[in-house]
Amino acid sequence: MPERIGYLGLGSNVGVPRDNLAAAVAALPAHGVRVLASSSTYETEPVGDVLDQPDFLNACLRIATELEPEQLLAACKAVERELGRAAESSPGYVRHGPRPIDVDLLLLGDEPYESPRLRLPHREVTSRRFVLVPLLELEPGLTLPDGTVLADALAALPVGQRDAVRRAGEPLT
Repeated sequence: MPERIGYLGLGSNVGVPRDNLAAAVAALPAHGVRVLASSSTYETEPVGDVLDQPDFLNACLRIATELEPEQLLAACKAVERELGRAAESSPGYVRHGPRPIDVDLLLLGDEPYESPRLRLPHREVTSRRFVLVPLLELEPGLTLPDGTVLADALAALPVGQRDAVRRAGEPLT
């Protein structure tokens, strides 16, 4: 299988978030994932069901891998476990709650993919400013397999969310 280019989203709001993001970047190669580039880091407000928690530090990565989508998802989950994230089946797990690391598979190659566990492109990629801003920093002309221009998706988001993404630091690599 030839290598495909993909994009991962990283997030952390527990412990030292930048160190957690850097640890995820360092852990990925052992799982068959080459990190080609990192966006800057961005501070963002929590979204989802749990808003009363610390802000997140987010970044996106451009990667290359020979892994198939399900294998790449398993690699992302393995990195999360290695860095202390509780599995969904664990006692005390809170969806959208505070976490030391989140590694989301956003895009892989030029084809969509769907299974009971995974949908590519990620279903929230066009609606989350904290994903689009660092993703477009890496690849300003990025489009989805269906032709959606991600810069247009960012421009279409409600204006009230504009200030929710603040550049916090240099790229991770």
